[in-house]
Amino acid sequence: MAAATPILQLFPPIGEWTEADYFPLSDQGRLVELSNGEIEILPMPTDFHQLLLLRLTASLYPFVAQHKLGQIRFAPLPVRLWEGKIREPDFLFMSAAHADRIGTYWGIPDLAGEILSEGTVQKDRETKRIEYARAGIPEYWIIDPWLRSVERLELAGSVYVAAAASEVLSSPQFPGWSLPLTELFAE
Repeated sequence: MAAATPILQLFPPIGEWTEADYFPLSDQGRLVELSNGEIEILPMPTDFHQLLLLRLTASLYPFVAQHKLGQIRFAPLPVRLWEGKIREPDFLFMSAAHADRIGTYWGIPDLAGEILSEGTVQKDRETKRIEYARAGIPEYWIIDPWLRSVERLELAGSVYVAAAASEVLSSPQFPGWSLPLTELFAE
């Protein structure tokens, strides 16, 4: 009888993962990202995280569809920032003008949003902020379920700057749409 191959030997070593290694995992619905040759396993979203995502999508999707502004999606959905860097933002918008960026995976979206989770705060606030700016994503929303706030960041050159804080979420990408934060974060 042949010896069984240890399961870890079936996968690439740490730091040597490629997009070809990543996509079979992602295609199975796994919550994983590819960064610097490593697979990063994402935490399972909480019930409140999913409720926030549902409310945001339910509010914005009909508006975007009615005005033919583009496409709204949510994770899991691979977004290729550049070769070897694939993230799965919680929330995405691709304008109609950039529909050609949508294929097997999404290219650079016009808006990416992350809902903070335990274990992702530093990554979402710092790492992804730098990566999304480097990729040229024009707008980045950081949704904080604990502080019940949304930090709306706009790309200015190669860095994000915070838009004025408000009790109502809106965006120049969706003229005429808004969502009061009290509705988004209602218990």
